[in-house]
Amino acid sequence: MTTWIIMSISCLLIPVLMIAFAIIFLKKTPNTINPVYGYRSRRSMKSKEAWKFAHYLCAKIWLFTGISLLVISIVAMLLVLNKPESTIGLVGQILIYSHLVIIILSIIPVEIALKRNFDENGNKIEK
Repeated sequence: MTTWIIMSISCLLIPVLMIAFAIIFLKKTPNTINPVYGYRSRRSMKSKEAWKFAHYLCAKIWLFTGISLLVISIVAMLLVLNKPESTIGLVGQILIYSHLVIIILSIIPVEIALKRNFDENGNKIEK
């Protein structure tokens, strides 16, 4: 049971953090463009407008994805309750690695949207 509890907490950590950061970014984008905190890419750091746009879009993606991953993780971990430790560990690892892949993949739509909406200097493209 201890293995299940520890693995369940580990599997829920990433979705909960995604939801928390999404809420923070939706309510208050970091005021200054900085190399430490926030959605940092070459394109998002070109202008304050691009910075805010990237945070807003990333937050929307992370909120939806975080909630989805949270539900999936809870269901998956409940399905392995009272199963052998090896099964719990395997399911937990699959969930955690898939969470990490999804976080990395969430960069793609944000960067595509930045490219469509901002020029190379971070100026909004008028359509």
